[in-house]
Amino acid sequence: MYSTTPTFNLKVVLKETGLAADTLRAWERRYGLPSPNRTAGGHRLYSQRDIETIKWLMKRQSEGLSISRAVDLWNEQVASGTDPLAGSTQQTSLGTLSVPVQYQAPDTTIDTLRTRWIEACLEFNESAAEQVLNQAFSMFPVEAVCLDVLQKGMSEIGERWYQNRANVQQEHFASALAMRRLDALLSASPAPTRNQTVVVGCPAEEWHTFTPLLLALLLRRRGLNVIYLGANVPSEQFSNAVQGLHVNLVILVAQQLITAATLQRAALVLSNKDIPVAFGGRIFSIHAELPKYIPGYFLGHNLHEAIEHIERILSHKVKAPESIVASPSHTAAYQAFESKRGHIELTFKQLMEPLAISPENIKTGARFLGENISAALQLGDTSYVSAEVDWLKVLLRSYAADPEHLIHFMETYSEAVNRHINGQGRPIFEWLSAEVNKLRAHNET
Repeated sequence: MYSTTPTFNLKVVLKETGLAADTLRAWERRYGLPSPNRTAGGHRLYSQRDIETIKWLMKRQSEGLSISRAVDLWNEQVASGTDPLAGSTQQTSLGTLSVPVQYQAPDTTIDTLRTRWIEACLEFNESAAEQVLNQAFSMFPVEAVCLDVLQKGMSEIGERWYQNRANVQQEHFASALAMRRLDALLSASPAPTRNQTVVVGCPAEEWHTFTPLLLALLLRRRGLNVIYLGANVPSEQFSNAVQGLHVNLVILVAQQLITAATLQRAALVLSNKDIPVAFGGRIFSIHAELPKYIPGYFLGHNLHEAIEHIERILSHKVKAPESIVASPSHTAAYQAFESKRGHIELTFKQLMEPLAISPENIKTGARFLGENISAALQLGDTSYVSAEVDWLKVLLRSYAADPEHLIHFMETYSEAVNRHINGQGRPIFEWLSAEVNKLRAHNET
């Protein structure tokens, strides 16, 4: 048993645990853990057991629990007659306690915590990043930390990558840390309290799972029975997953134009089987008209909106709008383009003059452009591809290539399309011509 004699002052406790003073005070104020004695002058005095209690709570946080859930677990064990510290090994002195985590400054606004988390991720400092998250979860609700630290933090790191102020390794490192924490929080969520079932996942070829995983967590914390399917789920697999289940709603999330097209196909399959579908993601915020082409409920432009929409859908207070279909000219162009796409890309590579980037990246760029043209034709508007051309600009810029190379790239691709599908490719030619004119005008300014 650990000593309950009040012996150590606040400074000693902070040094031995690495916890920030304001975090510790918040725990005491909100949760009653730990519960130190006071001197006649009002100063806190902590026992060895208080210190071990703090470390126990921090350990639960490192395993993915929020501070509120860790406190609930502590209280549950105490109520059942079990000492949560019974399995701990008592130390003979403070000097033999485990090495404390790095002490954090007491500036704990959620914006400051997000900044510190971003900085730690960019420095590949895993322990510092985890400590920031532990502190954030101890001070703020789980939903606030997930949205204002993790989601906004990932968005800012992504924006830095786009501006060449961060590299892809830093983005992947941050994403891995964020996903690991969300996974742990989802696993630690209480059992469902509502009898409604929601399936959440990504359509085929969509690998960005942060948003759907976060959405699954937020819905689980609202008491819903959430089945999370993860990345890259083909439409038939979605259908198979809900067979035999009483599913109230299937939620699909797409971030890219090409996966908006696979999402559309999945939504059609599910809708034809009278399975309610809702959808969202970054790409639908970029193109305001795009949701009209998807059968189902559009969930809005952020997770706050999405949660509100989902609750209204589940309460049967809204009706899904009718979706529209692509024009005959886009449908004909799509069919012709898909049937000849392999020949188009081969001709493109043969026509393309050597540039300052590798043949492999030229091949990647052609495939990327082709996939997005195909998706835009399926979704009824080739102008959707314009926003995706920025990816090619980033590719060329990373190799310090001449801006004229992108124009040459687009003109050569247009010539390859013309050789194989000619008049049927009118929507493609019109878009490529307009894009080249925009690029030339930009280069001349």
